[in-house]
Amino acid sequence: MDDVANGFNRKKIFALENKMRFTVIINSLGIGGAEKLVADSFPLFKDEFPEAKLVVLKKTDSFLVKKLISYQSPLKFLTTGSVYNPLLIFKLIPILKKSEVVHLHLFPTLYWVVLASLFVKKKPVLIYTEHNTHNKRRDSKFFQKVDRWIYKRLDHIVSIAEEVDVNIKNHLQNKYNDKILLIHNGVDLDAIYKAEPLPKENLGVQEDDIILLQVSSFRWQKDHATLIKAMSLLPQKYKLLLAGEGPLKEEMRLLAEKLGVAEKVSFLGNRADVPELLKTADVVVLSSKHEGLSLSSVEAMASGKPFIASDVPGLREIVKDYGVVFEQGNAEELAKIILNLTNDSIYSQSVTERCMSRAQEFGIGKMTQLYIDLYKSAVQK
Repeated sequence: MDDVANGFNRKKIFALENKMRFTVIINSLGIGGAEKLVADSFPLFKDEFPEAKLVVLKKTDSFLVKKLISYQSPLKFLTTGSVYNPLLIFKLIPILKKSEVVHLHLFPTLYWVVLASLFVKKKPVLIYTEHNTHNKRRDSKFFQKVDRWIYKRLDHIVSIAEEVDVNIKNHLQNKYNDKILLIHNGVDLDAIYKAEPLPKENLGVQEDDIILLQVSSFRWQKDHATLIKAMSLLPQKYKLLLAGEGPLKEEMRLLAEKLGVAEKVSFLGNRADVPELLKTADVVVLSSKHEGLSLSSVEAMASGKPFIASDVPGLREIVKDYGVVFEQGNAEELAKIILNLTNDSIYSQSVTERCMSRAQEFGIGKMTQLYIDLYKSAVQK
């Protein structure tokens, strides 16, 4: 009789879990690692929890939005204005009232959701993913205190890499370590494996040109400047493709003109065909000041091309001993590594094989299952 009762209870719990009122909330679905992670993973969460919803603070017309619409994912946009408008708190309150588990990403979503939860009688489980090893708030004594007050009100904090884990624990003075769980970001590796190279003429380069590629937004944490400086140290046949948008794009375009390499650097804007771009490149680079766990670096390592990255937190532990790392800001060292890889096919192939092996550890299926286990455990408790 006990076995029958236990079996019934397990079935009941399973049914309740699959009817979970589960909501993901993020700033926007523009181009960025966290945004792509949400766009790639939400359909998998939707398969597990049919009533799942995706709430986006700011509406954008990006290819990630179009991708989710094609999957018939339920999207709710809260504004076409600034994500920093605190009035968004009042739009979030009714959403939280209808949710059992809320998974939130990025600042200021972090602040607005926590503040909105103060007005909800039955607060949902709040799970926040920490994407970066560092941010500007941590340099301010005022925001350090505010951050600790905000993080205290979260139920679980997920760090995406070892250095992210260490840094967030230090930032919170090791007060909430029992809330912090490490789950590595995941990538849709099959999409990379199945992609086909693009014709080089479609990208404005010659067939015998050597193509370097960086896929990243033009934000303060990235270091496009070092890569553009390295272009001035490379022969004319080396061409750099920069995919992405951001506030520093025009500044980088002016730097390329100043250094006399404008004809060797192409700004592609946001692209929906990143897997195909990776397969077209000869070498993929990520020049950055710091990262969390960069999805673009994992995609690059899975592409079958050698990968070079800055030796900085968030990249070092993923790339070192697999791809090639260079001192952050050292354009001379970066140029030398590029020349070595493109002139030594045996060395290049060795790096490529190590990169592909490493990338297999970061499949999106593994990541989503760990999150699903966390959601279910949180609800049962």
